[in-house]
Amino acid sequence: MSTDQTEHEYDALRTRQWLAGEADARGLSRRHLLRLGAAAGVAAAAPFVGSAPAHAEPAEPAGPIRKPLPPELFYTFGTNAETRWEAMAGQGYYTPADRFFVRNHTSTPTIDAQAWRLQLFGSGLRHGPVELSLRDLRRLPSVSYDAAIECTGNGRSFFTTQQGQTVSGTAWKLGAVGVARWRGVRLSTVLHRAGIRPDAVDVLPEGLDDEWVTGGVNLGRVRRPLPVAKAMRDVLLAYEMNGEPLPPDHGYPVRVVVPGWIGISAIKWLGRIEVSTGPLFSPWNTQFYRYFGPGYPADGELLSRQVVKSAFELPWQATVTGGRTHVLHGRSWSGNGPIRRVEVSTDGGTSWHPATATGRRGGAWQQWSYRWRPAGPGAYTLRARAVDVTGASQPDMTPFNTLGYLFDAVVAHPVTVA
Repeated sequence: MSTDQTEHEYDALRTRQWLAGEADARGLSRRHLLRLGAAAGVAAAAPFVGSAPAHAEPAEPAGPIRKPLPPELFYTFGTNAETRWEAMAGQGYYTPADRFFVRNHTSTPTIDAQAWRLQLFGSGLRHGPVELSLRDLRRLPSVSYDAAIECTGNGRSFFTTQQGQTVSGTAWKLGAVGVARWRGVRLSTVLHRAGIRPDAVDVLPEGLDDEWVTGGVNLGRVRRPLPVAKAMRDVLLAYEMNGEPLPPDHGYPVRVVVPGWIGISAIKWLGRIEVSTGPLFSPWNTQFYRYFGPGYPADGELLSRQVVKSAFELPWQATVTGGRTHVLHGRSWSGNGPIRRVEVSTDGGTSWHPATATGRRGGAWQQWSYRWRPAGPGAYTLRARAVDVTGASQPDMTPFNTLGYLFDAVVAHPVTVA
């Protein structure tokens, strides 16, 4: 059975449980259950009152991802594409758009930027529905952020290959992450313009990609609420990536960027934002993107911030030449902030040595290098581990959760010396 089949079957099971009464097990009221059920089907499809809907044309038939996916740059998983870490060697600080990973639930939509509108509505606004065009956004004060976007399941495959545990989801290695220079408007600026109320609680961005159907149930368009405190602090509505308009696969014309948080928060192809004086729910904060499994509550544990990870800019199962010194390169990153130090082991974790920080310090990730002269030919296991500014580090094992989220353990990278 393929990974995608396993993921779809598990999604279908979770959907049936969710709609059949899992909300009651969580202690939610019948009103909340009905609210969640509506979110799964009709609510997201309802027209926006008082404004014409944003236009999204059907995706082009070539495939779910628009940009080329050469095998030397990507592993492909249906609607998703993972960056090969060796493709980042020599690329500088930012991940180029042509090799930035892609996480799609359905297909990349074609959106007319001239017709596009951002619609803001809900009980958390003083003035009622507000609509902004792309030109309106570009007239507002702009800022630029260096920020990582990382899939919550990045590293999921290592639950199985390193820890012998069965989890559901796309079998990413470590390439479902990228750092870019994002330019746009602070979400706080837009919310102030829209008249956010002081008692607003949640902000719910929603994408314009196709509605997602899994297990025979329509869960609507991708959307996940943010608490107002985070929305008003550092969230960006980005319309540029690395100095260019957003590419289609990365959210054109506008996407959300949420520094430090899991990638599902960074909604692509933004079309609507609900602002509410009460908690908001969607399948992406109740059914998915929570810790489930032994040791967690029946309703799971909500996920928000990313964890610490490290990766070598080397092919998986790379072969290197013996009898000479090699300079190993890699990158480490954390949702908590900058990386403080990185250590490398070339003997399977028996001994550890400091890596040398390279490139800029204190950014969205830290580039580093380590000089290694293998003792002789044979099989080696490389490991890298990092500590961030809060003291958070990478453990030897990540606690199990059924959906394989937030794998942060030290990864064993196999290398052969010829």
